[in-house]
Amino acid sequence: MKVDLYEHAVRVAMSRRRLLQGTAAVGSMAALGGLGVKTAAAQDNIRAEILKIPGVGAGSPTDADWQKVGELCLATTKANVAEGEFEGVELTFMGLNNQNLHNFLFRGFLKPWEAYTGAKINWIDLAQADYNARLQQSIATGTVDFDILEMGAPFEGDTAGRGLLDEMPDWVAEQIEADDLVGYLKAPVGTWDGKTYRVTIDGDCHTFAYRTDYFGEGGIGGAEVPKTWQQINAVTKDLAGKTDPLTGLPAHGYLDPLKGWGGFGFYFVANRATAYVKHPDEAAWLFEPDTMKPLVNNPGWVQAFQDVMDLIATEGAYPADQINADPGTTAFSQFLAGTGSMLMWWGDVGSSARTSDTSVVGDVVGFGINPASERRYNWRSGAWEEEMNEAPSMAYIGWGVYVTSRVSGDEKKRKAAWSAAAHLGGKDLSLWTSAYPSGFQPYRNSHFNYEEWEAAGYDRAFVEDYLGSNRDSYNHPNAAIEPRIPGIFQYYSVAEDELAKGFAGQYGSAQETADAIAAAWEKITDQIGRESQIALYKASLGM
Repeated sequence: MKVDLYEHAVRVAMSRRRLLQGTAAVGSMAALGGLGVKTAAAQDNIRAEILKIPGVGAGSPTDADWQKVGELCLATTKANVAEGEFEGVELTFMGLNNQNLHNFLFRGFLKPWEAYTGAKINWIDLAQADYNARLQQSIATGTVDFDILEMGAPFEGDTAGRGLLDEMPDWVAEQIEADDLVGYLKAPVGTWDGKTYRVTIDGDCHTFAYRTDYFGEGGIGGAEVPKTWQQINAVTKDLAGKTDPLTGLPAHGYLDPLKGWGGFGFYFVANRATAYVKHPDEAAWLFEPDTMKPLVNNPGWVQAFQDVMDLIATEGAYPADQINADPGTTAFSQFLAGTGSMLMWWGDVGSSARTSDTSVVGDVVGFGINPASERRYNWRSGAWEEEMNEAPSMAYIGWGVYVTSRVSGDEKKRKAAWSAAAHLGGKDLSLWTSAYPSGFQPYRNSHFNYEEWEAAGYDRAFVEDYLGSNRDSYNHPNAAIEPRIPGIFQYYSVAEDELAKGFAGQYGSAQETADAIAAAWEKITDQIGRESQIALYKASLGM
C-alpha cells in the first residue's frame, strides 16, 4: 500500500472519539515542546508512561498512539545518532500489513525517528499469504529491492546463507539490550556462520486460547478445559448443534484453519502433530537427521491430519465455509469476534483479546500451552508409546528486523538502516508491542514483570494466565523448534497445497495425503542438495 493510501485508511478507520484522543495526544506532545523534546520525569518512568497509551479498555491504539510511543522511546537512538545525521538518506522497508498491524505500527513508531534523524523510509507492504512468494522471487531473481526486511528466523537459511544480509554492528546489540531476550531466541537464532544478523522484535510460539464460559460446572463444553487433542476433538464434536452462551449463535469447539496461508498455514496442523511426534529424546520431528527422509507421513503426523479430517466429516463441528478460513480468519474474525471456543495461535491473541476493538471475548478467555497427546509416536522405534506427551510448537522462531547487503557499501545508509531496526527492537518499545495489538508477543525476560502490566490496566489473574502460557511454552523441555534450513517455506507451501487437496477429499485417506507431502518434500531436498541440507539441518538442531 502506498503511504498516501495508508494515511487515508488511518483517517477513515479512526472514530471521532479516537480522533479526539489522537488530537489530544498530539496537543500534549506539543505542550512538552514538540516531537524532539521530553521531560526528565518522562524519561525516568518511560515504561509506565507508554503502557498508558492508550490504556487497557480505552479502545484500540491509533496512528497517533504509535507515534507517541515511538517518540517517547527515542532516547536510545539519540545516544547513538546526532539530530539530522541521516539527512538525504532514503531506505526501503519490506514487511507485513496483517490485520493493519506490523508495518502500520512501524510507520507510526518510525515517524518521530525520521523527523529526528532526517532519513526517509519507503514501504513495501505484503499480506501474509503473499510474503513467502515475494521474498523467494526476490532471492531467486537477484532482485532484492529493499534495505530493511521484516523476516522470521526460518528464512535465515535462504537469506543469510546466500550472503544477502548485512552483519549487525556491535553498537546495535548494546542499544537494544540483546541479553534481555528469552533463552530460545538467543544465538544461534539470528546468526549464521557465527555472525549476528537480526534485531529480534517478537517471540513466536503457539499457545492455546479457550472460552472460559464454555467450561466449568454446567458449561456446555464440560466441567474441565480439554488438555489433549483427543479431548479437544471429542468436545468439538459434542458441541455441534448447541448454542454459544455469549453470542446466542451456533456453538463451536476448536477452530482449525483449513485454507492455506502462503506456507504459514502449515504451522496450524504442525501444532497438532508436535504432540504426537516430538519425542522428548529427539530434537528432530520434521526429517530424519542423517538422511533428510521426511517424517511427515509417519503414523504420528497422519493422526494429526486425521484429527482434522474427522472434524470436517462431523456436521456442525466447524463454522460454515471453514474450508475458506485461513489462520487470520480463525483468530481475528472468528475467535476474538465470539465464534468458536478453542484456538491455537501465536501468543499475541491474548493482548488483542483485551485491547482490540474487534474483540468481544476479553472477559471470558483463558490460556494454556499447546495441548498434549495421550500417546506419542517414536520414529526411531517405529512404534506408539502410551505416554502423555507435551511439545509446544515454537512456530516461526519470532519476527526480526534485518538489514540487507544492499547498504553494506554505504556507511551512512548502513548506519541509518540499523538505527531504524534498533529503534523498532528497543527494550521499552517492545514492552508496549507485547501489551497492545501489534502482531507480536512477549519475548524478553523483562516482559514478564506482572506489576507493569497491572499498572497498564490488566488484572493480575489474566496477566498470570496469558503471560504464563508464553513463559511455559518458551521454557518447556520438549519444545518443538523448527529448523532454519534453506527452502523451509518451500516445504511448508507444498504441504499446504497437498493438505488442501486432502481436506477437500481429493486423496483417499490421511495417509495418502501425508505420502503426497513426503514425496514432494523429497524432490525439494534433492533440488536444493541433500548433503548440504543434512549438514544444515543437523547444525540447526545442535547435532
